[in-house]
Formats: sequence, structure tokens, C-alpha cells
Amino acid sequence: MGQGSELISYVKSLQNADEYRALHWEGSFEDYLDMVYDNPKVARSAFQRVFDMVMSFGSEEYTEYKKRIIRYKFFNDPYGQGSDAIFGLDIHLMKLVQVLKAAARRYGTEKRVILLHGPVGSSKSTVARLLKKSLERYSRTPEGAMYTYSWVLDDGTVIPSPMHEEPLKLLPQDVREQVMEKINERVATEDRIVIEGNLNPLCRYYYNDFMEKYDGDWTQVLKHIKVRRMVISERDRTGIGTFQPKDEKNQDSTELTGDINYRKIAEYGSDSDPRAFNFDGEFNVANRGIIEFIEVLKLDVAFLYDLLTASQEHVIKPKKFAQTDIDEVIIGHTNEPEFRKLQSNEFMEALRDRTIRIDIPYITKLSEEIKIYEKDFNPRKIKEMHIAPHTIEMASMWAILTRLEEPKKHQLTLLQKLKLYNGQMVPGFTEDNVKELRKEAVREGLSGISPRYIQDKLSNALVKYADEKYINPFMVMNELDAGLKHHGLLNSEDEKKRYKELLGVVKEEYENIVKSEVQRAISADEEAIRNLAGNYIENVKAYTQKEKVKNKYTGNYEQPDENLMRAIEEKIDIPESRKDDFRREIMNYIGALAIEGKTFEFNTNARLQKALELKLFEDRKDSIKLTSLLSNVMDEKAQQQIDIVKERLIKNHGYNEASATDVLNFVASIFARGDVKDR
Repeated sequence: MGQGSELISYVKSLQNADEYRALHWEGSFEDYLDMVYDNPKVARSAFQRVFDMVMSFGSEEYTEYKKRIIRYKFFNDPYGQGSDAIFGLDIHLMKLVQVLKAAARRYGTEKRVILLHGPVGSSKSTVARLLKKSLERYSRTPEGAMYTYSWVLDDGTVIPSPMHEEPLKLLPQDVREQVMEKINERVATEDRIVIEGNLNPLCRYYYNDFMEKYDGDWTQVLKHIKVRRMVISERDRTGIGTFQPKDEKNQDSTELTGDINYRKIAEYGSDSDPRAFNFDGEFNVANRGIIEFIEVLKLDVAFLYDLLTASQEHVIKPKKFAQTDIDEVIIGHTNEPEFRKLQSNEFMEALRDRTIRIDIPYITKLSEEIKIYEKDFNPRKIKEMHIAPHTIEMASMWAILTRLEEPKKHQLTLLQKLKLYNGQMVPGFTEDNVKELRKEAVREGLSGISPRYIQDKLSNALVKYADEKYINPFMVMNELDAGLKHHGLLNSEDEKKRYKELLGVVKEEYENIVKSEVQRAISADEEAIRNLAGNYIENVKAYTQKEKVKNKYTGNYEQPDENLMRAIEEKIDIPESRKDDFRREIMNYIGALAIEGKTFEFNTNARLQKALELKLFEDRKDSIKLTSLLSNVMDEKAQQQIDIVKERLIKNHGYNEASATDVLNFVASIFARGDVKDR
């Protein structure tokens, strides 16, 4: 058997025949009624279906700044393995889900256009794309199964419902309410199934024709109905519609509501015969699913009328026909300048009244911004290049700083504000302060640098420094700086100047970070730290219990070593006035561990560990002469010590040989100019 045959056999083994048959199920209207009675959810409205899809993946709660927040796992993009995952916008996505929930329960928001509003590159399109592509996948699952129908004419011709309508719309109006009451007997009130509206013009034509033929016997009409499984697909124009405005001269409302098929007029004799009409506008094909309006506020006024009636009344007006019922989620998105036009245009008042605005701003939390870039720039995807530690972090830090508003009070720097937003401790500030900061900055996240700009510059750096086989923070920051000159969205020189100054803030912070990292690498001798920790704890215990310490060399009992204790405590800014409190805290902590049957180790208390590392670094920095790196002369002992530090940077901090050498040279240059401030 040849390779081709083997591959065909392999493809065949991967296919699921049972799934194919389930997705192409066909049956009678009676079969479908049985199905709906057993599981009313197959006849859900578009909003009910989308809401259930979001909720099917579950959620988790957490508290941030004393506020309860729900993170919906759907927005991790489970169907797409995270390719369209959305980070750092939990509060705003919560509001979106609340709108979907209210619409699913018919509280009024189902009659509104959901307007995603935010700056360019803030993931508005990603939210819409995630909803659309997930609905496609959800409709293929047993939980998301949905159905439509076709007409089977006397000659065997099969005519699909052009708008993929719900088969229950075939129930006569005079019995529909009673049938729905029967179906809803076992359904919770908020999840009740409601079938509203009439058949589309083409299906109404065939329905009336067969009713006349069978002298009003509805059961005979059903013999011409074939119910089938419906799979939502944007490519097949089934259940998903997307509309993007063109220039004003080329805008035509028939793109939304369908148009006459002029070739069929000769066959049917009239342009008002529904058989001579193509129900293929975006509103038509999106029925029972989602329609997305890209840059919705650029729509011509003629389109806006269609949009208003579609949202408020759930009807559209195809040319030459009566109003036609639709059932779909209408999502639009727009940027800040277009939205300001809407607010100032009195002719748009009707649209403003029929929209629910969901802000999708830029992320203002550093850890969440980092996730955006790590999704694409990681060792799995970029195997041939090494990205040095803190490269993505520094680019993200700069992006966040450009989006933050200057604090109005509290004597707070912008960098400190960034750290507070990121959940880090800043002395003298509480959660209440952070809440106040967020409250006073009403436009925070609606301007600044877009994630796209950061992604572009990371890509540029990877290509530009391909020969070096790695990139570091300075390479990327140089790219970010150089690109500002030609940034298409920055018109103000003052704005460019401010962004350059913020790059300086980031570079200074990077210096502090790598100095600390090299300090930890130099002092990463566990045995030495453990001995220092034991010595400190022994002295603290004697001090708090007003005892003396036995000198292990002389055997004499002496007063606790105040110089040693203060030398360690000063490394983490414990003032003289707070030393007693800190020492009691340490002893209480050790006591609490003992009660739990645990042994105290130097690394079980992060603050103490940091203090010990800095003290050990101070003791050793003169013996490990980093500054010798800057000269061409280095003795064998110095080289061995440097190699040990480099090895620790590689093993413990994620550097490679080249980036570790760079960092050591950089920190050595800082020390050489006398800039040796302890963090």
C-alpha cells in the first residue's frame, strides 16, 4: 500500500461518522415536537443560546479592592485553545454577560444593540470574534443543538427556509400559545421558551399555498416539512452575519435585508413574488445567531433605520415585502472618536437610546498585559530565539504607564500607581486608596499605547536581532522608542515626549530589577544564608526574651548582637522605631509554624529572605569583583566566581549564556559608576 493510501486510511480513522450523522439529522415535524417536549432548550432564542454558551464553561469568583468579581472561563477561549483569550477585562466582560443574561430572560436588553466601545486595539473585535466562532462550535455540540426546516414540493424539490427559521414558527397562531404552555410546564420561569413572529415571506408563501391545497388541513401541510439539524457557520452564511460600512457612494441597504433576483422575475412574473427574492442580506443570514457591525457608527443613516427596527422591534423590511421577523444578537463596535460624534449628533438620538454601551478599554494591570504577549512570544512558538527575562515585562510596563492618568493626590508616582494596580504593596497605601485612585481616573485605559504597537515592535526586534539569537529589554525598548517618530496615532509632540520620558522610567526600574537579580545570584548560597538566618533568629529570640546568647567560640554568654540584627533589618527598611515590632512578628510567626508542626526555614518568610540575601550580598560584593568584567584582565579565581553567578542566573532566573553575560556587564557598569543603592 502506497503512502497516499496510508494517509487516506489515517484520515478515515480520524473521522467520526456518528458525529456526522448527528449533525445531519433529518426528521418530521412530529419528531421535532417530541424532541422539544423532551428538551425545550433546542428551541431557545438567540440570546438564550449565546448566554447558555458563555455559562456552560463555568466561572470563578475573586475579590479585588473589596469588590466581588466574576471571571467567566468562556473568555479564556476554550474552543480555540486560548488563541482569542481576553485578559484583564473581567469587570467589563461581567457587564457584557449581565446584558446577555437580562436579554435571555427578556427583561428588555434583547431590544438593544450591544455597542462595544474603546480605543483601537483594545480587543473589541476579539470579543465579537470569540462570540461568533464559539457559537459555531457550540451549535455542533449536543448541548447547543438547534434545528430548522425545509419545504419538500410535490415534484421532490427541496426548498430550505432561507432564514433558517425555528420550526415551531410553523405552529398556527391560534394554537401556538397553548402548545408553548405545554412545552414550558417543566421549564423554570426565567428559561421559558417563547416563539414570536411570523414566517418569512418565502415560507409564508409555501405555507399558504399548501393550506389552500389541503383545504386548511394543517396536518397535511406538515407532510411537506422536513426538519433538519442546523449548524451555525459564518463561511456558509448560516447564523452569523458580519457587516462593514463602505464609502457612502457604495452603501446599499439591500446588503442587510436582501434583494430582488431579477433573473427569476421572468419565471415568476412579479418582483413581489417571494420566490424571486434573495433573502441573503446580513440580517437574513444571521437570523437565530449573531450579527456583527464593524465600526457601526460609520453606517449611513439609511442603514441606521434598519438597525433601529431590527433591535427594537426584531423586524427588518425587505424590499417589496412586509416587515419580516428576526431573532439575533446584534453587536456593534466603535472607537472613541466615532463615539464622541454619536454623542454630539442630535440626529443620532434614537440610536443612542437603543444601544447598551460596554466599555472595552486597554488593560491597566501589568500581569494581565504580559499575558497578551506571552501568548504569542514564548519558547513553544519562537524556538530559534531566546527572549531574555523581563523583556516582555518591561514592554508591558511601558504600555501600561502610557494608559494611566497622573495621580491627583497622595504624593504617588505613576510607577507606584502601576504597582498598586498590579496588586503589589506600596508602603502607606491600602485597598481603599486603590479604589479611590480608580474612581478618580474616569478615562483611564481609553488612551495610550495599543497592544498592537508592542506586538509589532517585539516582532521587529526578533527579526532585527536574529543573528544574535536572542533579544533583551534594551533591544525592545530601543525599537519602542524609534517607532514613536512614525506612530500613526500620535499627532502631538508633547504626547511623544511624555512617552519617551516614560521609557526612561521603565529603564530605571529595569536597572533596579536586574541589580536585585544579580544580588540574589551572588548571594544564592543556601548554606551561607541558612547559617546567617540561624544566627539572626538566635539573637532575635534572646532579645525578645531578654536573654543572653552563648558565643560558640568562647563559650561566654553575651548580649544579643544588635549590629547584626540591625544590619539585616535595615535591608528591608525596618526603622529603629519598628525593630521591636518586627522581631516579635518573626518570633510569633515561628511559634505559629511550630503549633502546626512545621519547621521554620529562611525561605518561609519572603521579607526576611530578601533581607538575608541583601546582607549576604553586601558581605560578598567586594570579594566577587563584577567590575573586573569591564576590563580585559581577570584572574582565574575571579572568572570562576563570575561563572558561578552566571550559572545561577541561567538556572534560577531563565537567562541563557549571552543574556546572562549582558546582564552581568550591565550591572557591573552600574557598580562602576558608584550606583550601588540597595533595593
